[in-house]
Amino acid sequence: MNGTSAPVLAETDPLSAELLQSVVDVARAIFGAQASSVFLLDEQADELIFHSVSGRGEGFLVGRRFPAGRGIAGWVLASGEPMVATELSRHAAFDRGLAESTQYVPDSLMAAPLVHGGRMLGVLEVLDPVPQSRSSLDELDLLALFARQAAAALRVVVDRHSSGGAGRRQRLDDAFVTDRQAAARQLLEDLQQLLEAPVGQGPAR
Repeated sequence: MNGTSAPVLAETDPLSAELLQSVVDVARAIFGAQASSVFLLDEQADELIFHSVSGRGEGFLVGRRFPAGRGIAGWVLASGEPMVATELSRHAAFDRGLAESTQYVPDSLMAAPLVHGGRMLGVLEVLDPVPQSRSSLDELDLLALFARQAAAALRVVVDRHSSGGAGRRQRLDDAFVTDRQAAARQLLEDLQQLLEAPVGQGPAR
């Protein structure tokens, strides 16, 4: 892993940066976790980049890269499936060397793919969440809500990086504001469903 920031990070607009940071901050708070991160997939380099970090490592991990196939994040990226993993030292996909390079080795973690329009954009991770500290809310259902918010913001980050021209960028900015408002409304609706659902039952699909 190196400390080089990806060009896309430097071009992230304040709106998407703010939303992505709020996603990891709120996810860490709700899950009582030690850290939460959003990784962006750099398809050309086949690497995952620390894009937004809350908690452990937030002061130095943003912009750092690692091969997209490594660790739990790499497994989630390849499979497209979320994961809740405990006793990580016994988990085949856990890469301890990679964890040590971030200066924090978790005992458990949760991870979800960030997908928008059928395109894999990255991964959301929550490290060492407090078990069952959120009443009856299902872990993966709740994690999926934050993944949806992060994917909406990452879609704009990726589109801005790959597009050219001021007109195109303005249209993307306008679309992001609309997406952000819609995502916020959907998050509130889904959280309400989760809060009203019987124990062990997630939101209606």
